[in-house]
Formats: sequence, structure tokens, C-alpha cells
Amino acid sequence: MSLIVQKYGGSSVADSDSIKRVAKRIISTKKAGNDVAVVVSAMGDTTDDLIDQAMDIDSNPPAREMDMLMTAGERISMSLLAMAIHAQGDRAYSFTGSQAGFVTDARYGAAHIRSVKPQRVARALSKGNVGIVAGFQGVSTEGDATTLGRGGSDTSAVALAVALGADVCEIYTDVDGVFTADPRIVPTARRIPTLSYDEMMEMAAAGTKVLALRCVEYARRFSMPLHVRSSFSHRPGTLILPQDVNPSRIPNV
Repeated sequence: MSLIVQKYGGSSVADSDSIKRVAKRIISTKKAGNDVAVVVSAMGDTTDDLIDQAMDIDSNPPAREMDMLMTAGERISMSLLAMAIHAQGDRAYSFTGSQAGFVTDARYGAAHIRSVKPQRVARALSKGNVGIVAGFQGVSTEGDATTLGRGGSDTSAVALAVALGADVCEIYTDVDGVFTADPRIVPTARRIPTLSYDEMMEMAAAGTKVLALRCVEYARRFSMPLHVRSSFSHRPGTLILPQDVNPSRIPNV
């Protein structure tokens, strides 16, 4: 049995129908014989909407209160996804970043992960449940809510995968992997089947927005295999792997 961590971005959980589709995919992965933990971003433009509301009230809001506000979006999507899985006949438990054991420094808006101790998530998995974690967030050593900055949910997913000892971390987005150019703009762009961490980091540093740079750095540090794929299709994605790992050994490909 493999342990798979799946991360779904905002476009993948943008509305109720999308959340139901993601729930179906999670259950399908679980029924194939895998344990599944999930990290979710906020729905659609929720984070941007929260920022706009904050700026309407205070053009220079306190950083601590902004982080408290920013964690709300992921809490909405995680609980709705757990409900969707329950409605389709399976079991899931949702956890905030702090409940999932993400401890960070107190750099509001751009916090760095100090440690991840996901005992509650591991217990949920051991009982046959899906564990769903709110991405992009944690708790400081002082007990305050913190956020990891843009792309933080990718980093949350990799950190959770490492802490749980997962076999692969799947990053679901709205494109079928990493391409030679943006396929939504360049129709002739080609999907790249496999990449090394260094190659992916170079692409991220050059402006490729499929994966956050910090996420790839974290994966390289702990040799965590990544699989970038679309939540809107079942076509092959892009594997980002250590040099000594055979792609055929990665589960759920």
C-alpha cells in the first residue's frame, strides 16, 4: 500500500462542482489501495477577495491580523471537501495548519516552516480516513496563525509528504504537467515527462508558475518525488524525481 499526498490548487476547488469532482478523484485513488492525505488551497479568488476587503477597511492592516484573515480561505475549502467525500460514501477529517502540526516562525505573510508533526493526520489515515489539511498556513511558536506566502500550499504539501513518509506528492493544477511553454498561450508547447529538481528549480526561478521555488527546494532537500498533473483530466503529468528513482516505481502514475 502506498501513501500519496495530493495537493489541489484554487482552480481545482473553485466551486461546489469542482470540489465534488476532486472528492471523486480522491476516493478513486483510495479505492485503488492507497492511503491519501490532501492539502487544499482556498477556493478560486477567495484569498484575493479577502485582501481587497482588508484594504477597504485599513490600507495598512496589522500583519498579524492579515495572517489571521488569510487562513480563512483554506479552512472553507478543506471542510467543504471533507463534506463532499462524506457525501460520496467515504470518510475524511479536515485539519487546519496548526491542527496538522505545522509550526513556523513569526514572519507574518512569509513564514518559514520550523517543524511538521502531523500526528492527528497520521491517526486519521491509520483508521482508513482521508486526512485533509489547509495549505499555506501554520502556527508560530507563540501560538499565532501564520501564512507561508504565495505558493505556500505547494510547500505545505511537500512538507506534509515528507513528515508522513509519503511515496509521492502529487500537485494538481489546471494544466497537464510542466510544458516547454504555457500551453494556454502556445498551442504547440510540449509536455515534459520527467525533470530533475535542479531543472525544475531553474524553470521556477525563470518565471514558470506551475510550482513554487520553495516547494521544489524542499522536495530536493528530502528527495520527495513530485508529480505535477491536471485535476481536470487523467492524462500523464510531469514527474520531478531524484536521479536514482525509476519513474515506473512511482505510484498512481
